[in-house]
Amino acid sequence: MKINLTKNQYLALMKLVYLGNWLANASRLQDEQIKEYEEMEGYIFSFAEEFGCNRYVEHEPEDDARYFPTRYFEEEAEVRGLIEDYDNEIFWQEAVDRFGDRDFIKKYGREEIEKMDRDERFIKIMECQEKYEKEFEENGIERMEIKE
Repeated sequence: MKINLTKNQYLALMKLVYLGNWLANASRLQDEQIKEYEEMEGYIFSFAEEFGCNRYVEHEPEDDARYFPTRYFEEEAEVRGLIEDYDNEIFWQEAVDRFGDRDFIKKYGREEIEKMDRDERFIKIMECQEKYEKEFEENGIERMEIKE
C-alpha cells in the first residue's frame, strides 16, 4: 500500500504520531514503554527529509531506526501547546470526577448505590460532581486544602 501526502498532511501525521506515542509512553518508565509506538514514530519521522521537514527531526547516525523530534518540533509545531491544553483540561475533569465520585460513595454507601438503576446513579453522581465544577470554575484550587 502506498499513501501520498502533501507536506502539510505529513506534518499533521508527524504531530498525530508524536502525540499518540507521547500519550502512551510519557508516564511510563523507559523499560515499560510501548516499543511499537516508539518505532512507528521513528518510522514516520524517517521521511522528514523527503517532505522538507528536517528541522523537526534529529537522527542518530549510529542507529538508523532512531529518529527524534527536535525542540523546534515540540515547541514551534504546536505539539507542546496541545499537550498543555490536554493536561489542563484533564486535570480539572479528573479532579471533578474523583472528588464527586468520592462524595457520592460517602453519601449513599455501596449497598444503596448497587440498588440504584443507571439513570438514578448518573443523576446523583452528577449532583455530587457539580459542586466541584462550580468551585473550580470560580476559585480554581485556591480554597482546596488537606484537613489534618
